[in-house]
Amino acid sequence: MDLDLSHPAVEDLRRTAQRRIPRFAFEYLDSATGRELGLKVNRQALDSIGFMPAILKGRTRADLKRSLMGRDYDLPFGIAPVGMSGLMWAGAERMLAQAAVRHNIPFCLSSVAVASPEDVAPDIGSNGWFQHYPVNSGELRRAMLPRIRAAGFHTLIITVDVPEESRRERQRRANLTVPPKADLRTLAEMASRPAWCLAHLREGIMPRMRFFDDYVPSRGRESFTHAGALIRGIPDWQYLRELRAEWDGHLVVKGVLRPEDARMLVAEGADCIWVSNHSGRQFEAGPAVIDQLPKIRAAVGPDIPLIYDSGVAWGLDIMRALAKGADFVMLGRAFQYAVAAFGARGIEHLLHILKADIIANMSQLGVEGLDALSDCLLDQD
Repeated sequence: MDLDLSHPAVEDLRRTAQRRIPRFAFEYLDSATGRELGLKVNRQALDSIGFMPAILKGRTRADLKRSLMGRDYDLPFGIAPVGMSGLMWAGAERMLAQAAVRHNIPFCLSSVAVASPEDVAPDIGSNGWFQHYPVNSGELRRAMLPRIRAAGFHTLIITVDVPEESRRERQRRANLTVPPKADLRTLAEMASRPAWCLAHLREGIMPRMRFFDDYVPSRGRESFTHAGALIRGIPDWQYLRELRAEWDGHLVVKGVLRPEDARMLVAEGADCIWVSNHSGRQFEAGPAVIDQLPKIRAAVGPDIPLIYDSGVAWGLDIMRALAKGADFVMLGRAFQYAVAAFGARGIEHLLHILKADIIANMSQLGVEGLDALSDCLLDQD
């Protein structure tokens, strides 16, 4: 199968992923909260951003390299953390980490992934970032951080926009539990996806949050209450200060929408601000993330790195975010669709889709450098 003909867009990978994985897994990945207005607002705002094409520029050679926090990457985007990634496809975290090393982009492992830091340590090279959900005690946090560092992760992301779990109605209707319940409905869904089942049998483990599980005694939880719900804490400014003092690598704060918060985070020692609304998975009535990005850039100045995510589905979206003030862009769902659709081959194809789309669109604009994109925005007149 020539994937460039059968699956030329991320949406094609999404449809194939939906056919290959059980409904409970797909709904967990694909859903937002409420009526999913957060997803729609993000999409509409991205689509409203246009560029002015140029003519007679000759052959352009797009330079997609990007530096971020002292490291050079070959592309201006990376792999965002997604909880329970290994539920989408067995071994997904390792496949994604290996692709990140091959293409020299960041790979972010979630603290609520199926794989533990040690599981992916042989595969992350120097490209590993780790996403930290605040936990309910300093002692627990101080036990986790040395493990993360010892596994080779040099950058820590603290996610601050999840004070409580959102309802995510589609996910609830799909009967998702972690690990999956062995009831008739769930077993029937699994049986309808034999390739997914076989992949997990070969992996030899039941999908669950292995890193957090290590900190919850088995006798202290119900069979289907996931460890994240039991030990996750609610972050505040003091938590951030303590984490900054305890972590000696780069610290990224994810889930920021208010310019005043971004200024305070910089003052507290954050190395990078990740502008995001969790892709509409936590709250649906907020602003479009891309609309907040220029405001945060103005608030923190030109020297503080900004990462953008939420709603990215094309290479053109990556260009939009870079033009509006981001230094780097992260994608979550797209990489999960890719690995669920075709495994490692799907990841390679997604990287090809995004890279080719950026190069083609930069050619239409007649620019070779990513920093020139802001000059091509339609709203510059």
